[in-house]
Order: sequence, then C-alpha cells, then structure tokens
Amino acid sequence: MAEWNLPIDGTCRCGQVKMRITAPPFITMACHCWGCQRMSSSAYSLSVAFPSEAFTVTQGQPVIGGLHGPIQHYFCAYCMSWMFTRPPGMDWFVNVRGSLLDDAARFAPYIETCTKEKLSWATTPAVHSYETFPQLDEFPRLIAAYAKHCA
Repeated sequence: MAEWNLPIDGTCRCGQVKMRITAPPFITMACHCWGCQRMSSSAYSLSVAFPSEAFTVTQGQPVIGGLHGPIQHYFCAYCMSWMFTRPPGMDWFVNVRGSLLDDAARFAPYIETCTKEKLSWATTPAVHSYETFPQLDEFPRLIAAYAKHCA
C-alpha cells in the first residue's frame, strides 16, 4: 500500500456527525461477537483503531448508545449510525467503524476476533483470526505487523 493520505475523514449515514483522523491506523479488525452482530445488524462489525489524539469529531454531537455500560459506543443521534467506540481503560486509541470512512475499501480487516461466535457463512480477508480477543500483550506485535503489511 502507498502512504496514508491524511487526514482521513468520515461521516455517519445522514452526514450530521463528521469525524477526522490525522494519523495512520494502528490496526484494522472485524469482530464476530454476538454483541457486534446485534449492534451492527450484520455478521460482524468493522473497526479501525486510531490514536485518540489524532481523532476529532468535527461536526455534530454523537451520543452514547449500545449497552450504556463501561464501553462507550457512540452513535449519531439522528440516523443512529454506530460511529466509534472508546474501550474503558484504553484511552490511547479509539475504534472507528471502518465503513464510515471516506475511503472505506482501504480498511480491510487485518485481524478478526471472536470467531467462535461467528456465523458459519461469514468470511473476511483477515490475516490473523482469534476465537476470542487477542491478549493485550499480543497487540504490539500485531500493530507492528500491520504497519509492515501496509508499507
């Protein structure tokens, strides 16, 4: 892949909430867990992890939706697009729904998680698959491998 064309912009379905990212992603993912299937109304959710300091909502005011628990899932209040997630205790990154980014095709999942919950027919082009979530200590290696994969 060529260099990242920054900034990376994205929007909800109706366009009322817009976001901008000013740094390349750490990694791209597909999550097959039952919760993501329900929240995305799909076989899996797609996400792109970006550094928190590089992520900005530039228009509109997203609202917290989903389970309203410790994991904060942000949605457009009007069209209800699931836009991004801020995992608790991991303030260094934000998971943006890759399909909402302007160049969505560029963000194919590099890893897939929770494959033991996946629908039998669901497939992705992910390079690495995990039955649950990777251990936190695996992420530095995965992030470095993703950077090399994108170079």
